[in-house]
Amino acid sequence: MLDNFFKLSENGTDFKTEIAAGITTFLAMAYILGVNPVVLSDGGMPATGVFFATAVSSCVACLIMGLVAKYPIGLAPGMGLNALFTYTIILSMGNTWETALAAVFLSSIIFLIITISGLREAILNAIPLDLKFGIGAAIGFFLAFLGLKGAGIIVSDPSTIVRMGSLLTPPALLALLGIIITLVLYVKKIPAAVFLGLIVAAIIGVIFTACGFGTGNALMPSFPEHIISVNFDVSLFLGFIKGFGQLFSNIPNLIMIMFSLIFVTFFDTTGTLMSLGRQCGFIDDEGQAVGIEKAFLADAVGGVVGAIVGTSTVTAFVESAAGIGNGGRTGLTAIVTGLLFLFSIFFAPLILGLFTSPVTCAALVIVGILMIEQLKEVQWNSLIVAASVFMTIIMMILTYSISLGIAWGFVIYAVTNIASGKAKDLGWGIWLMVIVFIIYLFFGL
Repeated sequence: MLDNFFKLSENGTDFKTEIAAGITTFLAMAYILGVNPVVLSDGGMPATGVFFATAVSSCVACLIMGLVAKYPIGLAPGMGLNALFTYTIILSMGNTWETALAAVFLSSIIFLIITISGLREAILNAIPLDLKFGIGAAIGFFLAFLGLKGAGIIVSDPSTIVRMGSLLTPPALLALLGIIITLVLYVKKIPAAVFLGLIVAAIIGVIFTACGFGTGNALMPSFPEHIISVNFDVSLFLGFIKGFGQLFSNIPNLIMIMFSLIFVTFFDTTGTLMSLGRQCGFIDDEGQAVGIEKAFLADAVGGVVGAIVGTSTVTAFVESAAGIGNGGRTGLTAIVTGLLFLFSIFFAPLILGLFTSPVTCAALVIVGILMIEQLKEVQWNSLIVAASVFMTIIMMILTYSISLGIAWGFVIYAVTNIASGKAKDLGWGIWLMVIVFIIYLFFGL
């Protein structure tokens, strides 16, 4: 029955592989269960309620993705979007968290309409194929950077902006060991190499902590005193309803919030789904992802669910590439990921205690390596393409933003085409996005 519904054989996978891939994706995404409550609590929201909302919304969104779109992609409240939610909409603009949730709900409804109308797919299809390759590879670099930064291998520096941290610190050393172990497993073509690397790294981390190496460091894995937690906090459920009054009392404020949320959500999630779809092999001869419109729908509905239960915008996660790299090819992977998010409510202390940033670093780095393989398809003999792809990659990393990286790539693509006398070859969709991106880059959101 599962084979017929998910077409496991047709996609070159099996039940065990999909289960392992779903677990791997969850482990790579699990950090959001700890980070999201911290970020949103800065905006006045109760951390325990945010944890519950994060787990539930992620579960529902993943189930929709798995059952409807049948893509092996996990969804959860997005990083960057939660920062926009707290530090811009609430703290900088002076809105309450209820108002911010109302804005997320309304923007998600608009996003859903854009998706159903086919406008989202039309905009996606307008993106040149080479830029699609570039965006996918850029996300691979960005993913690896996230992992290295989270483990302390890459740290900030006032003189050089970033530099390599000390490899002798417990988190950095654990991450380095995890990368080496996972690479060895992958090179030797060991099944579920990424997942096994995560498990081995977690075990080594617990041993380090037990031996006193890294004791007291919040990033080091450890077994908590209380493994099972049943303290549910549903105080944020439907909290957005109270925020509509303030949201519509200031129209300029409303327009700015809506544009910010829709813009960042569109290009972050579309870029992510596009690159992950390519990694899954769901690309036809014209470079378009087969069935991605259903993945867009699942992603849009996930945003609505997130606002209802009480969290910032739910979106597709680039970390899903970890599970895809581990062999996940169908919606069964997403379903497993979603169920694990639901079960995490009961085992939150254990999850947050074991699978820390240094443990998941190896998965992100290895997956980043796999994703840059797309660069071999880029037409490097064209300076227009080379410049656009290069700027997409480097600016996505240096600005720490997927949407900003995409914006730079499009603007450079338009400028170089104009300089080459090929401006008339650009479609209206490209020109529209370039105009929006220029406004975004120069005036911000």
